[in-house]
Amino acid sequence: MAKHGGIFSSARHSNVQRREFLKLMGAGSVALSAGSLGLASSAAAQDAATVAFWATATLDIGDKWKAFATQNGVAPEFTDNGNDIGPVIARLAAGNANDLFDVGGFQGGAEKELARQGVIIPWDLTKIPNYESVWQWAKDIPYLKHEGKQYSIPTVVNADSIIYRPDKLGKVDSYGVIFDPKLKGRVAMEDAWINSAIFTAMYLKESENKPIVEPGNLTESELGLVMEFLIKHKKDGQFRTFWNGWEQGVQLVADQEVDAMTGWEPIVYEGRKRGLQVEYAAPVEGYEAWGNNTVLLKGAGDRGVSDTAHKFVNGLLGGFYGCELGQARGYLVPTDNNLAYAKAHPDEYKADEVEKLAEHVKAKFAGKVYWQNTRPDNFQLYEEWWQKLRNA
Repeated sequence: MAKHGGIFSSARHSNVQRREFLKLMGAGSVALSAGSLGLASSAAAQDAATVAFWATATLDIGDKWKAFATQNGVAPEFTDNGNDIGPVIARLAAGNANDLFDVGGFQGGAEKELARQGVIIPWDLTKIPNYESVWQWAKDIPYLKHEGKQYSIPTVVNADSIIYRPDKLGKVDSYGVIFDPKLKGRVAMEDAWINSAIFTAMYLKESENKPIVEPGNLTESELGLVMEFLIKHKKDGQFRTFWNGWEQGVQLVADQEVDAMTGWEPIVYEGRKRGLQVEYAAPVEGYEAWGNNTVLLKGAGDRGVSDTAHKFVNGLLGGFYGCELGQARGYLVPTDNNLAYAKAHPDEYKADEVEKLAEHVKAKFAGKVYWQNTRPDNFQLYEEWWQKLRNA
């Protein structure tokens, strides 16, 4: 927990008390950043207001939050939410998350459900001037609004596809490689329907001409078609495994257990660090696009810290956070403010690398993409079908 020696403002002290309560109750792993420590070297960081930021672990920039607080006047107290949207929704709807946190950072798709339940409240874009700098295609992500109100801010974006070994397979440009019987036992998919179901649906729609309208939001019959296809291939021994988590995903590549698998682009970079020839495919069927979006939790409004939350999210879009997250994770905040910040601070960031990352991600979105949806209309059926796959 933070070391607080009497130099916190009352608002910051209240947030720290909530963090201490959370830890005592065992409600999650708390990672307080240096930017929210009472012994911060900068007076600006010391005097910064705080927000409790409950987000996917990869959105954390560790001790760099200190510099963020100095620049923006807001110091986040970061807590990893585990990334799984199901437990997140449960804790917001029936648990104590709204008593503990102010801003959420969630994979997109559940905003409509959260808004209907009244556990998140709309953003006021007039209080987030940096939102103007967000790229238009990011503003057009289909899950950001509900009933005309802005419930979600696109904060991190990317698009996923296939990790493969060109020394084994040559150039790969289709998800069909995952289902190719010649690669039986040498391919893998993730043990998560939010990714693997949409990849399969994209392949069946685009390359097999199956009657699928929206791969990210399958109807009951479409879902049955997709899942029966996956179950058949699993029973036939097509898959080496359904991998779970970063470590296993990296290990499959590092141990050369597979020649191709659907997965996250950072696994490619990790494989290259280990001396492997690993590439990321640009499939003819398109990419699975995703956004990790920030939402304003109802508790922030109840506690009167909504303005501070707006100031925090405005800071996320200001350039520094985008440069740091890109350098640390290879993830992109969708704004040109990143490049402007890098050019203004050449001693901290390389503008050419910031620009290269932006162009790389933009190129993906310039083509065909289908958006990941963590809460499709039939999500309960997805859960049931995925359990059938696991048991097959």
